[in-house]
Amino acid sequence: GYPNAQEDAAECAVRASLDIIAEVGRLEPQPGLKLQVRIGIATGQVVMDQTMSSGGIQGCVAVGETPNLAAQLQRLAMPNSVVIAPATRKLAGGDFEYLDFGKRRLKGFSEPMRAWQVLREQPLGSRFAAAHPTGLTPMVGRTQEFGLLVASWEQASSGDGQILLLMGEAGIGKSRLAQTLKDRVIQSGDTCIEAHCSPYHQNTAFYPLTEHLQRLLQFQKDDSGQVRLEKLQTALSHYRFPQEHFSQTGTLALLAALFSLPHPDGYGALNLSPQRQKQKTIDVLIAWLLEEAERSCVYSVWEDLQWADPSTLEFLSLFLEQVATAQILALLTFRPGFKLPWGMHSSTIQLTLSRLGHPQAREIVNKVSGGKVLPTEVVQQIVSKTDGVPLFVEELTKMVLESNLVQAVNNHYELTRPLPLLAIPATLQDSLMARLDRLGSVREIAQLGATLGREFSYELIHAVSPLAEDNLQQGLVQLVEAELLYQHGLLPQARYTFKHALIQDTAYASLLKSKRQHVHQQVAQVLEQRFAETAATQPELVAHHYTEAGLVAQAIPYWQKAGQIASECSANVEAIRHLTKGL
Repeated sequence: GYPNAQEDAAECAVRASLDIIAEVGRLEPQPGLKLQVRIGIATGQVVMDQTMSSGGIQGCVAVGETPNLAAQLQRLAMPNSVVIAPATRKLAGGDFEYLDFGKRRLKGFSEPMRAWQVLREQPLGSRFAAAHPTGLTPMVGRTQEFGLLVASWEQASSGDGQILLLMGEAGIGKSRLAQTLKDRVIQSGDTCIEAHCSPYHQNTAFYPLTEHLQRLLQFQKDDSGQVRLEKLQTALSHYRFPQEHFSQTGTLALLAALFSLPHPDGYGALNLSPQRQKQKTIDVLIAWLLEEAERSCVYSVWEDLQWADPSTLEFLSLFLEQVATAQILALLTFRPGFKLPWGMHSSTIQLTLSRLGHPQAREIVNKVSGGKVLPTEVVQQIVSKTDGVPLFVEELTKMVLESNLVQAVNNHYELTRPLPLLAIPATLQDSLMARLDRLGSVREIAQLGATLGREFSYELIHAVSPLAEDNLQQGLVQLVEAELLYQHGLLPQARYTFKHALIQDTAYASLLKSKRQHVHQQVAQVLEQRFAETAATQPELVAHHYTEAGLVAQAIPYWQKAGQIASECSANVEAIRHLTKGL
């Protein structure tokens, strides 16, 4: 891909390697002397550093983990063979036959890595397009699927609760479909409960639930524990809870413990074992949701279950047993490969989203271009490159519009020069990396935000960023306008979310390892010094940043504390994971 991006760069590299082996095998520098060659190939982001030799010859050096990976793969290769990395294997696709080496330990890499030996080229007829993770995209071509959601909602509204499992690859449109029904639910005045699982909180017990409830209770950053306790008590006063299971007093104490709030004054200690306390907490949460369903129909959305913590999954397994007789539509989204830890209920429908056809892809192109018609040959190339994944179509179309390849003329676009082989990369990650590059210095803000997580607050990024406040705010505005970030709320309480996880991954991966470690260290120290409450209640966050910074000694006490907190809540699986990381 350097200096010019190629959609088939991995394929070209593999084919060139096979040709090199064949050509070197023909060489005979001395009678009876045969040369052999071993080749390793890795695909990934690197920094190209221009250098000048002592002889005045200018060259480039690739800086990053990828060259090291290629060198380690070369060591695995037998003479006259090619060994490739997972990313290269995915991009090269079915044009070649492979021998799976399985996972191998490589010097300089903490985790074993899978590798393949390329055996030979095979006919193009067996070629297949690899799936690429993507993000949200305008909903197009989902009439049948949305009709099923609406029908399920209407059935739930009549008291016949429904469970809808929505499976699909990243970026295929799960979130967009869920959002479209949410808009209708809100317009009708019914209740929407949203819980989003996070890859950074897979070991934080009940994370999506507590995040939703804290938004519902309107907990503010500056609220004291007592203020939050009063807000919780006020909210609970509007609900009734089955007395045979727990009293109003017990409910307040249980939820106060869940939110790490002070024990209510004048209330006796719970005196429950950790396991019993966890079970009663689940009972309280289920009762809360069921009472909501008595007041109005509830649209309960649980997104990205593949990242759910074990305690949340335990809650869901019990909650879903109650759905059939309630006014509830529970929509659960997850990616292929995730296995539900419970059996199918009678009221469950499973829906798998498939890729779009060419007509729908063209419709997305038209939406993104604002109805202005792009040249036919440009649309054809976009459609042929995107393989029916909606976000691929959206992002690649944006890249064309942002380039100088086309210009607006009245109600259509015209090419500014003869159409070349588009320099639009075949993968979304490459597409987004190019968009980040065009942002110039603003890219550094995206990289910093990516280090903080999928979602981050203005307060935290401001505390970590070396930029002046005006420059930081202006840069964030540019990222929002470029549709790389969503902004929620107003400054200085604003929060930002990357449009999709892959956007965050792209920005994060563009940092050199040494820079990433430095930023993680800064974040950990800022959390300790300026966000003491977060560090105390979510020590796994500080531990994560210190671990990624390579500062193991500083990380261990936080992993230990995180394990202790999880253990006290009887979140045993999370506790084991935290403590294992500490070890």
